[in-house]
Amino acid sequence: MGRDGRREGPEGAGGGRPGRPERSGDPHGPASWDLPECAERAGEDVGRAEGEAEAVARVFLGRVVEPGDATVGRWVRELGAVAVVRRLRDGGPRLAGVSDRRWSGLCARAAPADPERDLVTAREAGVRFVCPGDPEWPRQLDDLGDARPLGLWLRGGPSLRLWALRSVAVVGARACTEYGAHMAAELAAGLADRGWVVVSGGAYGVDGAAHRGALGSAGATVAVLACGVDRPYPRGHAALIDRIAEQGLVVGELPPGDHPTPSRFIVRNRVIAALTRGTVVVEAAYRSGSLVTARAAQRLGRHTMGVPGPATSARSAGVHALLRDGATLVTDASEVVELVGDMGELAPERHGPVLPRDLLEPDARQVLAALPARGAATAPAVARDARTTVDDAIARLYELRSLGYVERHGEGWKLTRQAVISARAGRDGC
Repeated sequence: MGRDGRREGPEGAGGGRPGRPERSGDPHGPASWDLPECAERAGEDVGRAEGEAEAVARVFLGRVVEPGDATVGRWVRELGAVAVVRRLRDGGPRLAGVSDRRWSGLCARAAPADPERDLVTAREAGVRFVCPGDPEWPRQLDDLGDARPLGLWLRGGPSLRLWALRSVAVVGARACTEYGAHMAAELAAGLADRGWVVVSGGAYGVDGAAHRGALGSAGATVAVLACGVDRPYPRGHAALIDRIAEQGLVVGELPPGDHPTPSRFIVRNRVIAALTRGTVVVEAAYRSGSLVTARAAQRLGRHTMGVPGPATSARSAGVHALLRDGATLVTDASEVVELVGDMGELAPERHGPVLPRDLLEPDARQVLAALPARGAATAPAVARDARTTVDDAIARLYELRSLGYVERHGEGWKLTRQAVISARAGRDGC
């Protein structure tokens, strides 16, 4: 059986993956099959058989250990997943780095683990399993070291490895404000329009707004869950997560049917940070879990960005602290892409509106500024205030009259209504 739970022969889909482990007839159930033997029985070359056995062993370990366990990750790196599974099934001897009590607990959890059942459940839910060494495995997750996922369960058609190459995380508060939801949706839509994949956690608030913004632009989005990908959480987002699975990808470390816990949300965030080129925090209080994602991104050398909010808003206090700690302030998708994109993908220059008076020569602007806001002034008075000669002041006044800025009243000159409105507009823009 392949990693998506489908039976495959030498000519089957997926490049001829070996079949699933068969039970040996031992009445004790899942602990009875031998992973290397079952892979070799499939008739494939030894290297492929070993790779399949390693993958099945990782499915097994996903039922035994919590995500992000660096101690178990070190065991897998040093011994291989198959050897670790064999040691756990046999009940010893204890591996280094854990107490006798914890080792006993791991062995107890290993007893009922049944990767065959998990693969069947995955197949029925349209889910596949990928792990390090697979063509679809995103290599940037290897930056997590021994805390990298043992494998990932994927629901959806696209290749996670290809999508992750051009992806940005947009995260933030669950209890966000209307402003936070609006900014998340606008950022996600802008990123999607520019060909970027929006990654978030599928939660209420900023996460949901980011997913909807990308979907609304017919763009690509990935939801990284803290539970089994066949079990949408939160329940209120079941329809949204189903739509993400149809148009994008739903990703999770936990095996089918597993439920979320507070600690699993926190550990899940490291995957979001490692998977993407950068993380944008839209809105977050001081204790927001989205800050965990941002700090993980900083440790991994990824770009970390924040969207500013009102200085009086407690829901933006965490973002502001992140900005003070070195994150980059961004206000739209073009500024995000300038950081995470390729050389030359620059945001447009920011400037205020150009007023007609800005196009005047400096000497003409100086004469215009010398005229009073109300009433008229003589040419000598204008020349004095503009610090120029009377002849030059008169020449500039006639030039300004032709442009509609001033008008002559007897021996005096005064601003036109157009010039007064333009001056007020300039002051309002300051």
